[in-house]
Amino acid sequence: MAVHWVLICHGLVTLTVVVSFLCGQWPIFQGTPISSIHRFITFGAYQYFLKFVGAVFGDKGTNLILSVEYYCCDRPNPILQIIYLAIIGTIYCIIAKTSFSYIPGYYLSGIHRYASMLAVGIGILLFILTSFSDPGTVKAENVSQYLSAYPYDNIIYTEKECSTCKLPKPARSKHCSICNRCVARFDHHCGWMNNCIGERNTRYFLAFLLWHFLLCVYGTIAIGLVLAGQLKELRVIYILTVYYGVDNSFGSLAPYIVQWLLGSYNTQILLMVFMAIVSLLLAGFFVYHANLCLTNTTTNETFKWQDYISWRKKLSEARASTAALKASISGVNGEGKPPESKCRSFFRRSPLEDTEAVIKNNVYDKGFFLNFYEVIFPVSTRASFLQTKSKSG
Repeated sequence: MAVHWVLICHGLVTLTVVVSFLCGQWPIFQGTPISSIHRFITFGAYQYFLKFVGAVFGDKGTNLILSVEYYCCDRPNPILQIIYLAIIGTIYCIIAKTSFSYIPGYYLSGIHRYASMLAVGIGILLFILTSFSDPGTVKAENVSQYLSAYPYDNIIYTEKECSTCKLPKPARSKHCSICNRCVARFDHHCGWMNNCIGERNTRYFLAFLLWHFLLCVYGTIAIGLVLAGQLKELRVIYILTVYYGVDNSFGSLAPYIVQWLLGSYNTQILLMVFMAIVSLLLAGFFVYHANLCLTNTTTNETFKWQDYISWRKKLSEARASTAALKASISGVNGEGKPPESKCRSFFRRSPLEDTEAVIKNNVYDKGFFLNFYEVIFPVSTRASFLQTKSKSG
């Protein structure tokens, strides 16, 4: 029985760590233990580790760790790509070893042996497409076309030159310090793909997230059906009710069935929990990026809009404060004016309440269908873009 509790505690700890690492910075978790664990994992633990290395090995040890950090985080490298392939390969091999012997079963036909292999293969293909496709690199040969395709909105994008590439910087583009290139409609640099997500490969990235979400759901359900089939074929419920006298109700049978599953199929249970957790995280990431695409916004622009709206609000508050101060001064100096009735002064709004509403005016949002069309068929792949290129040449 102690082994069962160890497995349950292991699952809960894994869930807490994974959610804290991936979602701890979300506003909903601010001020919670999840946020504290996230800060420790992403920042605190590494700082303590650097101090420990410095105390034990001195500056040479610290410099070695910093050089490894530079290689892993500040320049292109295939580390996370290798980890992804190792994770998906290991999980598939464990599932094949522990569950394929029960397929075909009571609820699953033998086709799922091959369907699972095909599903994993498609997932790896989408991974390769996202990792090695051009995200939309801005070059001297195509910068004029990108300048025409993405005009400046003069709100968060104004005409400027990239200080590194020395090329005009099209609106919605950004210079990636890791890849050392300007990327059109830049969203973010993805370490798992070792590539930027931009104008040309956002569609592959979305397909990757959606497919891996479905893949995890498929794996979770398939293993669940395997276990349900074993429960049926071994007549566990019949044995519990007839030979052990357990009441034939869900509340009575559930603890015994869970105990039997954890004792006989603990590997499958752990895989189900892991894939269920990952599927929820992938669903969150997909919904977030799908919403960005359908509103024709990028992750990079989300931060720009937040900065812009915050600046406008502060400016509006400063103007309101100035107006309130002027009103109070004029009230002190205007002794000759008749006193305002208490009722009227009570209902009169303060100038501080007249702060203007800051509205996000995204000129690139063309509506649901056109935004979706732009992601599926990027501007640089259309005939009009190529014609503009030939005319400019």
